[in-house]
Amino acid sequence: MCTTALWLVCVSLLFGTSLSCYQCFVDVQDSCRLCWGHILTEHNVRNVDACFRKLDHIFNNNKGVIEAGRVGKGYEKQLKEILNAEILPIVEEFDKKLNKDTVYVERLQTAADNFIAAASKLPRESGCFPPCGFQSLDAEYNCVTCRYDSCEFPLDCPVKEIKVGENSRSRMWCDVPFHLPNDIEVIWRFAEGMQVKTKQVDQFKEVTAGVDRLYSIPSTRKHHQGTYQCEIYSGRRSIVRLYYHLTVTPLVVAGHTELQEIFDLSLLPGGRLLPAPGGPPHSPLLLHPSPLLLTACLTALLLLLFLSLG
Repeated sequence: MCTTALWLVCVSLLFGTSLSCYQCFVDVQDSCRLCWGHILTEHNVRNVDACFRKLDHIFNNNKGVIEAGRVGKGYEKQLKEILNAEILPIVEEFDKKLNKDTVYVERLQTAADNFIAAASKLPRESGCFPPCGFQSLDAEYNCVTCRYDSCEFPLDCPVKEIKVGENSRSRMWCDVPFHLPNDIEVIWRFAEGMQVKTKQVDQFKEVTAGVDRLYSIPSTRKHHQGTYQCEIYSGRRSIVRLYYHLTVTPLVVAGHTELQEIFDLSLLPGGRLLPAPGGPPHSPLLLHPSPLLLTACLTALLLLLFLSLG
């Protein structure tokens, strides 16, 4: 009966304080055995409550212990092994024995220092890749919550600009630099309009859904321009949203630009090309244009005339 009451007191005292690596890895029963014989030197009385306050001060409120516990994915088992290797021998030594509070402080502080030294040697890199995405597989352990924290990045990635010519192929990849679960679902959405560059969900309409992370347009037309959104799910949880703003250049504009360049060249003196800055002068052979060049220039002028007449 007395043992049960003491165990309940230990549980209430442990969970009445903030969590730390100590509560994450040391069993409540071992903590009760550890604090059973805690004696207050000043009053020479046994006080379990004071022992748990010491544990809270040495482990829970110790920034060094918390930072040492921030390890990469899969290393929480090593944290538990390191802490139990320091605490359990003290538990066996102090079980059912009376010890002064000064002895507790010395032994527990040494255990905390040894834990910090050993845990700090474990891999520290979490593998998070900025600037976006819920990267749960690349999280780091948090002794305050006794679980892994995901990379604290927003789900929405910055909008990427894509410019293509009309009738050419457009390809957009829903790809990220971090690890993805095996059960992903990819949904592509589209917000039509060249001026639309948005991340507002209500402006997008679903285009495809499945596992294909490539969205391809074989022959891009003017009505394809706008903003595309790619969202990756794992189960019902959204992992990341990527955005692509597609601008399509019409063929008439592209052709007119090329013809204008040819026309500008034909107006140079003698049909010569402008030399590059710092480059050698053009060959004297270009001072007298060939009939083939004159024919090309005349054809270009006629094409410009037809285009201007619609």
